[in-house]
Amino acid sequence: MQVPAKPPKLSAPIDIERVRALFSRPERIAPSDFLRREIASRMQDRLQLVKIVPQRVLDAGCGAGADLPMLQKMYAAAQILGVDAAEPMARAAAAASPAPKGGLNQLISKLLPSKTGVDLVCGDFAELPLALHSMDLVWSNLALHWHPQPDRVFAEWRRVLRVEGLLMFSCFGPDTFAELRTAFAEVDLFPHALPFVDMHDFGDQLVEAGFSTPVLDMEKITVTYGTPQALLADVRAWGGNPLATRRQGLLGRAGRDRLLAALERQRRPDGKLGLTFEVLYGHAFRPAPRSTSQGESIVRFDLPRKPGK
Repeated sequence: MQVPAKPPKLSAPIDIERVRALFSRPERIAPSDFLRREIASRMQDRLQLVKIVPQRVLDAGCGAGADLPMLQKMYAAAQILGVDAAEPMARAAAAASPAPKGGLNQLISKLLPSKTGVDLVCGDFAELPLALHSMDLVWSNLALHWHPQPDRVFAEWRRVLRVEGLLMFSCFGPDTFAELRTAFAEVDLFPHALPFVDMHDFGDQLVEAGFSTPVLDMEKITVTYGTPQALLADVRAWGGNPLATRRQGLLGRAGRDRLLAALERQRRPDGKLGLTFEVLYGHAFRPAPRSTSQGESIVRFDLPRKPGK
């Protein structure tokens, strides 16, 4: 009897082509990079607690490539591969990551038979042009929430990871842009921000995808602004609204005035406007298989060590 395939789990009705279009201008996204750099630094702190020596590292959703030099510095003997679905972003990353002309990386490239350095590919990180078990580390910084099927993404990341390979990612959680949602609720009933996935749902999806011992945690970061216009400018710089159910057409002057007034009413005691970011961090390993392709169980054991060995 044929078992029907599980229906896809949509995190939101995200239009993938619109996501690519929204990220087709790196200069438009650049003003929001300050928070990505901060999150990358916090991810790096977590990664340093895990003792791995990867030969191949994937930056899934690398954007303009700001994380690639950091990963190359951490793992100088590894090949670093950046993948992004927006071609202009991949081109910007390639332009910002020239081949090293000297120093440690060049020396390692000469001494080691494996390929080192940074390479860039334009592609969907849920359908990677990579071989099975070809990566030791998958890194993804604030990119996962742009895909409508995170369960499919996790399954693909597991496919390309080697046994005992590590996945480390960050993304936004449901309380992100809470102030913006409250303000827009006074304007219309259309969704103006993504309904970001809850941390516990991601944990369940990681287990279903076949990862072992997933660890997830969350923190909230508040960025403050002097004016509603500055806040909205940063929100647009984060990528905009890729939902297929978004409002079509411009908001109009009356609607914009209501939005600005609603934001003004949210001023904090210090006079600033706050914008909340709920940041989720996750990591998990690809475990060794417990059964063969024929369904036979695999039992692993270590021989006892002899005295003095």
